[in-house]
Amino acid sequence: MKKSIGAGTILYPNPVLIVGSYDSQGKANAMTVAWGGIASSNPPSVAISLRKATYTHGNITKRKAFTISIPSESQAKYADYFGIKSGRNEDKFAVTGLTPVKSEIVDAPYVQEFPLILECRLLHIFELGLHTQFVGEIMDVKVDEDMLDEGGKPDIKKIRPFFYDHSGFSYYGIGELLGKAYTIGKDISQ
Repeated sequence: MKKSIGAGTILYPNPVLIVGSYDSQGKANAMTVAWGGIASSNPPSVAISLRKATYTHGNITKRKAFTISIPSESQAKYADYFGIKSGRNEDKFAVTGLTPVKSEIVDAPYVQEFPLILECRLLHIFELGLHTQFVGEIMDVKVDEDMLDEGGKPDIKKIRPFFYDHSGFSYYGIGELLGKAYTIGKDISQ
């Protein structure tokens, strides 16, 4: 029997996304976001949701661009820090020693040390109660070469992204391979 626990923001997994933006003076900022994911395959787009009170909210609204940097499990402490502190009060890149890189495609920085980057041009803004959802068209994906598989695609086992558990306020790494998508379910109807 299932037990009702009420309405809430519980969905698994929640990716840990580091959103890069510039403020009005051109200072690079990075913020951790767990409310996000792919929004469309054509055009390739991603959606993130931020509270209006965040520094990043204003930056994206003004600059019409953002990046998403995906950290590896070994970089979880940096991701956590980017979510704890505000760019209004601290230069997060200076404190962490991580490197902001100016995108050549959009008006936003990304984190050099993180292995997977999405560079996004702002497409839509939706007001959703406490949060604003920003939908960005993915203009380019950058991956560290040593994080690619033999076919030239990002390798999740090498990148080792991690996930946020909102109900337990914890981070978890990736698990074991369960099977190939679009394949393991085929035998059900045969």
